[in-house]
Amino acid sequence: MYKIIGGDRKEYGPVSADELRRWLGEGRLNGQSLALEEGATEWRPLASFPEFAEALRVQAGGAIPPSSTPVPPGSAQIWTEQLLAVQPQLRIGHCLQRSWKLVTENFGLLFGATFVVWLIATICAFVPFGFGWLLYYVLQGVLYGGLYLVFLKRLRGQPATFADAFSGFNIAFGQLVLVGLVTGLLTGIGLVCCLVIPGIYLFVAWKFSVPLVADRRLEFWSAMELSRKVVNRVWFEVLALLLLAFLPSILMYLFIEVKISMSMMSVMQDLMSSGRPDFSRMVSVGLKMAKTSFPLMMLWKLVVLLNLPFALGALMYAYEDLFSARSAPPP
Repeated sequence: MYKIIGGDRKEYGPVSADELRRWLGEGRLNGQSLALEEGATEWRPLASFPEFAEALRVQAGGAIPPSSTPVPPGSAQIWTEQLLAVQPQLRIGHCLQRSWKLVTENFGLLFGATFVVWLIATICAFVPFGFGWLLYYVLQGVLYGGLYLVFLKRLRGQPATFADAFSGFNIAFGQLVLVGLVTGLLTGIGLVCCLVIPGIYLFVAWKFSVPLVADRRLEFWSAMELSRKVVNRVWFEVLALLLLAFLPSILMYLFIEVKISMSMMSVMQDLMSSGRPDFSRMVSVGLKMAKTSFPLMMLWKLVVLLNLPFALGALMYAYEDLFSARSAPPP
């Protein structure tokens, strides 16, 4: 006998194995639905029970794909409709708690994979003439697509290796490039040209576009639309999760911005009070400002590196809650 967590995040049971197989066949559960076997103390995904392996294999050929299985083109619309038919629920505290446990238990792998992506982004930032920034902008979806898969495999109890961080170059490369470019471009336009608020909305709404392409192999626009439609129902919850998960990085960024702004104001006052413009002095002041701001920005990047594994883990648990375990609840 088993207890089960349904798509509405409520507990059902005890029920028999045959009943669970029937619910799997009807698409009411999937491989990531949590179950507690009689006499056990730990909740586990159904995919980890060998007695349900055949039912999950049969389900893989139906309309609702189990976790980490690409959505067949003909069933993508059906799967999307079934996802949207259930009200999503996001438990912020649960995502943060599970992420902390995930990172502490897999620190070497998750930190190492995150470090590589962080290092590539940092190196690109120092390539002159904007070529590095452009290269990173093109590849960001590919890099984070692979990184997300590392986190997803570990939280699903699947084996993962350091090489999986580069799997975005082998799976859905073109779609990952497109989803990174389009979401980044449109979000940037919203932030710069539309008084910030539309950009913040799009940033949150499209946050799961990259993992949907990498994990489900959706076409980039379909992934963006599905992410937006699901997140729209829990937009403020996703925003709160992002703020809490990235809080150390956000606070450090604000602190550094204040420090740099105060230094710039002091320098500008000195220049304005000196009378006639002195080009050599302006160059000297500019170099001094660069020397002051560089260590601060590197400090912020270091905080981001330390913060990223925990934040990405919380984000991927939210992805699982919203997109992988949301079939209709058992009756």
